[in-house]
Formats: sequence, structure tokens, C-alpha cells
Amino acid sequence: MFNSLQDSLESAFKSLKGEGKLTEINVATSIKEIRRALVDADVNYKIAKEFTDKVKEEALGKRNVLNAVKPGELMVKIVFDELVALMGGQSVGININATPGIVLIAGLQGSGKTTFTGKLAKFLSTKRNKKVLLVACDVYRPAAITQLSVLAEQVGVSIYKELENKNAVQIAQNGIEYAKANKFDLVIVDTAGRLAIDEEMMNEIANVKEAINPTETLFVVDAMTGQDAVNTAKAFNERINYDGVVLTKLDGDTRGGAALSIKYIVGKPIKFVSMGEKMETLDVFYPDRMAQRILGMGDIVSLVEKAQAEFDEKEAQRLEKKIKKNQFDFNDFLTQLGHIRKMGNLKSLIGMIPGMGKMARDLDIDDRAFDKISAIIYSMTPDERSNPGLLNGNRKKRIANGSGHKIEAVNQFIRQFEQMREMMFKMSNMTGKGGFPGAGKMPKMPGGF
Repeated sequence: MFNSLQDSLESAFKSLKGEGKLTEINVATSIKEIRRALVDADVNYKIAKEFTDKVKEEALGKRNVLNAVKPGELMVKIVFDELVALMGGQSVGININATPGIVLIAGLQGSGKTTFTGKLAKFLSTKRNKKVLLVACDVYRPAAITQLSVLAEQVGVSIYKELENKNAVQIAQNGIEYAKANKFDLVIVDTAGRLAIDEEMMNEIANVKEAINPTETLFVVDAMTGQDAVNTAKAFNERINYDGVVLTKLDGDTRGGAALSIKYIVGKPIKFVSMGEKMETLDVFYPDRMAQRILGMGDIVSLVEKAQAEFDEKEAQRLEKKIKKNQFDFNDFLTQLGHIRKMGNLKSLIGMIPGMGKMARDLDIDDRAFDKISAIIYSMTPDERSNPGLLNGNRKKRIANGSGHKIEAVNQFIRQFEQMREMMFKMSNMTGKGGFPGAGKMPKMPGGF
């Protein structure tokens, strides 16, 4: 995400390395590179120029004030502050305060709108404890209602659909009446993807909005389309005056133009960002956290929040007791693996750690390695999972055959698991101030084969 922009900005800051202080000459050189980086990221030139003009003004204004701060670090701080301001300054919540709350979803064809609808349903049902009803109003795309039905079942919410009715306005109204009658807290109305230039389709979404009077209207846009996404967002806003923007496919080859430009051009905040197909990969948009990612500073706050959402405190206490007794087994490992998988793409998670963004790009991390590990563990008997010490040569051969992996792979995984378990045991029971034995020989996570 934003790899090219991140590299270009890093190059711009490096031009100040070794400089004793900011001067008009070195600031001008750095500003020129920053502006080029923004334009290459598909940010509108007018926005890029206005942005860099502000950065230049700030930099020159502080060149003789903060002598203790290195020029490169000062420039990073100034650019960070301006990026945050450009993207809206602070997070803006979703308005669902009604009985029921009604969220209308609009967007272009292929923007990931229906998938986002499923993600939002999961987000609001689990994190806000809402009883959610999805209403299927895409009456044009083949299998659209089927897709939404599958997503509804997947995330554990209800769906209202009318297979024979082709009147989206009528379906939306009927769905809301159904929600009221059945005491749903929230209704999410999924509409057909449309082109901004399609007058008939634009009229339909405008009519749906007028008929149901939603508490929140969200416009879903594919972040990979760059400046085109901004132009489309502007056209939609002029027609239906939505409340916020959702950026999808941020895990793709995103140049950053949409994220950096939409608030400035349209005047509406980005409220959510979505990465990947998993229903858990939806995040509230925080301008400061996004700016940190763009500048390669990581996003430790989001990483901690993801972890807290997945790991139960009682479960953690139970595991701590088992680890202290050196009783951590394959069942425990499998459970923790499931939590990690739910947090999202492993490479993306590593990139959230400060200083690891660029390194994560170069790491050869395949989430399918988790499938290999799971296959090996599921090929064990219940006794073997609970008692790793039972695994002798014959048992390992049987596990290898059952999992479809070579005996060498099974041996490597079990060896790494034992190393990890021993290290966890030592760490949990260490005393004194000298650290724990073998601190310099921390084993790899099991499954690195």
C-alpha cells in the first residue's frame, strides 16, 4: 500500500541528510521531490502544489527555531502534519443513531461495494452489537442477490430480498418496514453499481435515497483508480450528497491519489478503508494513522487494536498458566493461529510495526503456510495434539502421509514448535535482571518451510 509514494518521500527526506539546518536551497530541493512524488501518486497537481507550498512555508518558518532537531526529521514532522490535515484531520464516525439506523451504500460497478456491505454488517453487528438487516436492491447484476445472501450468512446477519421485484425503491421501502416490524437496530441497503454518466441509474439511487431518508449514505470507491476515483466521487456527491467515502482494495497497487485528494476535492470525509476479501478486513479511517503508513512509520495503534479484538483476556490468562507449566500444546497453537489469521494479511500486519514497512515488502511471506501447519496438526490424533511428547518416528510418518507433506517438513515444524515452546516457558519463568537464557537465539515461528 502506497509503496511507490513511500519510497519517493523517503528519497526526498534523504536529500536533507547531513545538512546542518534547513535553508531556502535545500528546502526547495526537497519540496520539488515531494511535489513530484505526490503527482506520481496521482494526486491532482493543484493539490500537490498547494500542499508543498504549505510545507515549504512551515519549514522555512521553523528553520531558525528548532536547532536541536535534524533537518530531515523536522521535514518529516511537517509533512506528516500536512498529510493529516489534507486527509481530514480526524476520524469521523458513522451515524446510525435512529430506530432503525439506515445506511445506504452507493458506488461504481466493480468497486467492491457488495463485499463492503458484508464487511460493514459484520463490523457493526460484532463491534457495535447491532441487530443488522441487509436489503438487496441490486436488481441488475446477475447473482448480486445471491452474493449478498452468501455474505449475510457468512457474517451471521439477516437479509431481505425480493427475487421477482425489479423496483429498487419499492424493495428498499419494504425492507425498512420489515426491519421495523422485526425490531432490527440497523438496515444496510446495497444498491446496484452504476456509472456516474448513466442518468437513469443515477436517478434511481437518488430516488432510493429520497424514499428511505437514510441516516448515513456511503460512497464506495476503488482506491486503485486514483484520480479517476476522486472525479467520480465528486460527480456522485453532486447528485446524492453522501456523508462519507469508503476506500476499498487498499491492499492492491495503490498509488495514494484517492486517499490524499478526496477530502480536499469533495469536502466529505473518508470513513472506512477496506483491504482484501476477508470479512474482518475493514478499518475505521484515521488520517494520522494513514499518514504514518505513507511515511513508513508503521501503525502500531491499529495493530494493537486488531490484536485486542481477537485475543480474549480470559483465554490469555489460561494460556499464561499453561506456558508457565510448559504445557502449551498443538491445540493452543492452532487456536492462536486462527486469531492471527482473522487479524488479516500477515505481511500487512508486519508492515504496521514501526520501522518494518519497507522490510515487510521484501519478506517472502505466504499466508498459505498457515494451511500447511493446520494440515499437519489436523492429521494428529486428539492425544497427540494435547501431548506433543507422544510424537515418535512412526507417528510422524503417519502425520506426514495424512497431511500430504514430506516427513522432513513435519519434523521441521515439530522441531520449531518445541523450540518456541521452550523459549516461551523460559521467558514466562525468568527471574532476576539478567534477561532470559538464549535471548539471542529466538526461534522462527513454526511453519517457516
